[in-house]
Amino acid sequence: MKSFCRLLFCLACAVAVVPALAQEGPLDNAQPTGITPEEIIKRFAEKETEFAKAREQYTYRQDVKVQTVDGSTVDGEYHEVFDVLFDDKGHRIENVVFAPQSSLQKIYMSREDMEDIRHKLPFVLTTEDLPEYNILYVGQQQEDELHCYVFDIAPKKIEGKKRYFQGRVWVDDHDFQIVKTYGKTVPDIRSKHGDQENLFPKFTTWRQQIDGQYWFPVYTKADDELHFKMEDVHIKEIVKYEDYKRFGSNVKILYEGKELPKGDQKPQNPPPDQKKPQ
Repeated sequence: MKSFCRLLFCLACAVAVVPALAQEGPLDNAQPTGITPEEIIKRFAEKETEFAKAREQYTYRQDVKVQTVDGSTVDGEYHEVFDVLFDDKGHRIENVVFAPQSSLQKIYMSREDMEDIRHKLPFVLTTEDLPEYNILYVGQQQEDELHCYVFDIAPKKIEGKKRYFQGRVWVDDHDFQIVKTYGKTVPDIRSKHGDQENLFPKFTTWRQQIDGQYWFPVYTKADDELHFKMEDVHIKEIVKYEDYKRFGSNVKILYEGKELPKGDQKPQNPPPDQKKPQ
């Protein structure tokens, strides 16, 4: 391990068969019709608030794989698979099901990596979060069959050790939910003497509609080169979120102000092309 390289990984997941290329249309800078950007932001933040509460009532499996690459050769790998479950008292827990010893040498997984894997890759922008971000409407774009409003997002200021997202989100014009995210977690972290560096790759997260209601994250991908002081490191990361199942609790899950009936779970269809990575 090179002692001067310290990397924060804001992604997670197992290498899998990469889905087909999504068809993305040109960006149209025209203003939305019949609704203002401010109203769109308000509506999707409200849906994100519902989404965040709903996802807390689902179990799922998260598969994390991070690789360093030299040319076409993988020279280090971190891999972890864990289930997000509930114990017999209804408390949220994680159960690791696969975690071989890491072979990473140029970089290593830090506490911030793990926080980003759990909280920032599946980025959520709730009504409560809005005051922390500058949000700029940039246009409209087609993501396969979905017509989306596009916004650029950046934190207004960095406070303490708090982690933020900076990048772009695509909001479906029908459900007013985020269906795709591209960007990175910020800030990168460097010590005053430059002997420790925590750098974050750019990533894309695709969502899929689960139970016919919420757009949950299903796939995250990064392929980026991080420029450390001592050397450049090429990394590849894939994150998969699989097997979403609603937990049978007494907590009400709301959608557009109405409670979802328990057991009204629709089959999870393969994600449409617009939510598939390159």
